[in-house]
Amino acid sequence: MKKTVKLNNGIEMPTVGYGVFQIPQEQTKQVVTEALNDGYRLIDTAAGYLNEEAVGAAINDSGINRDEIFLTTKLWVQDFGEEKAAKAIDGALKRLDQDYIDLLLLHQPFGDTYGAWRAMEKAVKAEKIRSIGVSNFQSFQVQDLMMHNEIKPVVNQIEINPLNPENKNVQWLKDNDIVPEAWGPMGQAQAGIFTNPILKKIAQDHQKTTGQIMLVWNIQRGVVVIPKSVHANRIKENFDVFDVELTDEEMKQIAQLDQNHSYFSGLLTPDTVRTLGNLKFDYQN
Repeated sequence: MKKTVKLNNGIEMPTVGYGVFQIPQEQTKQVVTEALNDGYRLIDTAAGYLNEEAVGAAINDSGINRDEIFLTTKLWVQDFGEEKAAKAIDGALKRLDQDYIDLLLLHQPFGDTYGAWRAMEKAVKAEKIRSIGVSNFQSFQVQDLMMHNEIKPVVNQIEINPLNPENKNVQWLKDNDIVPEAWGPMGQAQAGIFTNPILKKIAQDHQKTTGQIMLVWNIQRGVVVIPKSVHANRIKENFDVFDVELTDEEMKQIAQLDQNHSYFSGLLTPDTVRTLGNLKFDYQN
């Protein structure tokens, strides 16, 4: 099991990270500190999560060399457009209290993504940002973005789990030297996934949990994972996956779980695009 993957700009990114979506600011520093102590070196946050300050504080107080940590954050739609994104990048650096960000993503494919991307490209050249990518983009949108801009995205962060494996998108991204990264790698605990008999049997055979098997399945497919938990035992457990390798037969068995249903697909409607496009977060740039 590989612990890192090389991005198309030559930078190494950990294959297992810690996500802080929906974790309150007042709890974030503690759980990020636990994650770092357990060995995580990829931390994933976003402006819209409203906890960047606590993430940055945990990193700064960890005693770990900054160049050993891979920090990801995201720009929200309200900050798209070249001028607004440039200001938002400086705002993120200030909130995180960092000299640079390892990976900056466009959080959604809405609004002036082109303008924001130009600001991100300039931030790379100014060494404020090391890598840039996207989140929740469909492959045709990634294709369009990379055809008409200078810097190619290194990552597309999308929902990927055994119930929604995104086989075509994952393969397209890999064919185009863009790393697929999974949010919701455990299926948002939907459809009884944690008690699925196929996953339970494979987990028992490897003396692991069903959650760990879901993470291993994604990593073996070349997908980076960012599981989230606020429970100390589960945080530790989610990182303890590098001593397992699934057989070809086990990978085929898990492939049978595909329901071709994305938790996120329900958002791809005009009403939801309008809602997300109008959603404003109260943070200061």
